[in-house]
Amino acid sequence: MNKKPYRPGPKRPSNATRPRGRNRKMAGKNDQDTNAINDEIRASEVRLVGDNVEQGIYPIDKALKIAEEQELDLILIAPQAEPPVCRVMDYQKFKFQQRKHAKEQKAKSTKLVVKEIRFGPQTDEHDYNFKLKHAIGFLKEGAKVKSYVFFKGRSILFKEQGEVLLLRFANDLEEYGKLDQMPVLEGKRMTIMLSPKKPGKKKESKEAASDGGAQQDNTPAEE
Repeated sequence: MNKKPYRPGPKRPSNATRPRGRNRKMAGKNDQDTNAINDEIRASEVRLVGDNVEQGIYPIDKALKIAEEQELDLILIAPQAEPPVCRVMDYQKFKFQQRKHAKEQKAKSTKLVVKEIRFGPQTDEHDYNFKLKHAIGFLKEGAKVKSYVFFKGRSILFKEQGEVLLLRFANDLEEYGKLDQMPVLEGKRMTIMLSPKKPGKKKESKEAASDGGAQQDNTPAEE
């Protein structure tokens, strides 16, 4: 049986350029991406926004041409608008910005932890120092500290003493947390709230103090 001779097809020129604009296939574009781009956009006209275009309403062919001339992509960002809104920019840069924004929003929405520390109006020194160490640990972990003095029965007569105690507590924690509000009496409770300081603030204060001489370490020992 005679075999037909092999005849290779035409080779692609080595200097062939990659298709650009609406005709190029986006690297990294997959079925899970929610934003239509380029020829995936089915609207007859769109509103262009962004710094690199003259904003306004354009026929889809004109909008695609604008993106192609800049070697960028036409990205649908608001499909429910009338007409739909598009942005001209590099698709990979657009996705990067989206991921960055989502990460920032997630960080902002992280559940805030609040730890409570209770005192009596006549708390002794040992109990005070024990609770102070716990508060330092909470603030270092990034939690807020809600500290209050509970007045039981006739102990409400010592409310001024409770206020002094809370202000001393806030002052002793000044290195680790900032006072959000002065002592407030609500019913039988007098309360203060402290927020943790950012990690950089403690370091900066030590560096500033070291300019004038050696810094003594007065940080309480951890249990």
